[in-house]
Amino acid sequence: MTKTNAVELVVVPCLQDNYAFLIHDATTGDTALIDAPDAPPIQAELDARGWTLTDILITHHHWDHVDGLEALRGDARVIGAKADMHRLPNLDIAVDEGDMIEVCGQRTHIFDVSGHTIGHIAFHMPEAGFVFTADSLMALGCGRLFEGTPAQMWDSMQKLRSLPEDTLVCSGHEYTMANARFAASLDPENPDLILRIKETEAARAAGQPTVPSTLTLEKRTNPYLRADLPEFKAVLGMPNASDVDVFTHVRALKDNF
Repeated sequence: MTKTNAVELVVVPCLQDNYAFLIHDATTGDTALIDAPDAPPIQAELDARGWTLTDILITHHHWDHVDGLEALRGDARVIGAKADMHRLPNLDIAVDEGDMIEVCGQRTHIFDVSGHTIGHIAFHMPEAGFVFTADSLMALGCGRLFEGTPAQMWDSMQKLRSLPEDTLVCSGHEYTMANARFAASLDPENPDLILRIKETEAARAAGQPTVPSTLTLEKRTNPYLRADLPEFKAVLGMPNASDVDVFTHVRALKDNF
């Protein structure tokens, strides 16, 4: 559990490797859920803490992010992307990039981070220092491009990379070790990556989640955030390639890794 500005963040493992997140404002008692992969573990966490959902924020339409929603909805307001509302559960509030809503007393900014899907959004709470990225920016990775183009995902990565470096990146899956093996195949001499792999192995051996991670760490180790860096282009043997071409190459390598 992380506590900041009277807001608590709880990571809830769901299904085989998904994460949901609970945010709780101790002052008002408001509680928000970000994504709803599976109702029972989320409800168990709420019950254990005596919390009641007031808001449910949905990042995208994939089943493993929404299947638990109806069982959890109750009187909570459900918030999701206007661009994705035709395939999301019924929304109470539909949002676009650039919108700002208040959730658990936190100003919450909406980013369009299309790529994994079209209409995928991220929720940024600047005062709390959280960004909920689901399957866009992930720990040491990014989501497979099921609908969007590499150029769209690279644009999304740049938006998220521009946030304050101490931002906690709350992504949607425990894929970190698999992503680490791939990152190491590209950049085996990166000292930050070598250390991160050791820390990831230790966390997983202890049964601990590797999510959330700091944006600082992602910028130093995540290959999908480094496609424009001359030193990373050199490691890949692509010193004169465009940033989008490098990103496209890295994503294609991962798809076949």
